[in-house]
Amino acid sequence: MPNLDLLHISIDDQTLFGFAEGRLVLRLPVSTAANGAGERNGSNCTPRGLHQVRARIGDGLPLGAVLRGRRWTGEVWSTELHEQFPGRDWILTRILWLSGCEPGFNRLGPVDTFRRYIYLHGTPDSVVLGVPGSHGCIRLRNSDLLALYPRVPLHCPVRIEEAARPEWMSAELD
Repeated sequence: MPNLDLLHISIDDQTLFGFAEGRLVLRLPVSTAANGAGERNGSNCTPRGLHQVRARIGDGLPLGAVLRGRRWTGEVWSTELHEQFPGRDWILTRILWLSGCEPGFNRLGPVDTFRRYIYLHGTPDSVVLGVPGSHGCIRLRNSDLLALYPRVPLHCPVRIEEAARPEWMSAELD
């Protein structure tokens, strides 16, 4: 399978669309911020606009690996661990760390996506996807992220928009 050359995330649809060689090849459910869209530091919103994957974290970790501070804790998520830490915002399996590309909108100063630690990351299977619920990041099923991760190179463009997908994105996958 070819590498993806663009990820498009529709906040309204709660869907990630993956493109390779200009064609839609992947569609995955996600969960963006419960607070909606926004770029300000401390807003707990999902930032909009053009971003790029600035770091890929988690190569070789097991499915459900628990990451804190972008490092593996040595734990693997389980319902028992979840019950032990009920308020934790679980970051699991892999991280694709985003950096904004639009100075003054999602890059630099109080709107810097990278400094806000906005990721695409795995989440517990009990989390409902397709419904906003994160603290700003884009949550994916662990198995979906595991399949997506090797296909997303560093600097891959990631466009995040509120608007529902255009009609042409409703086409069948290639």
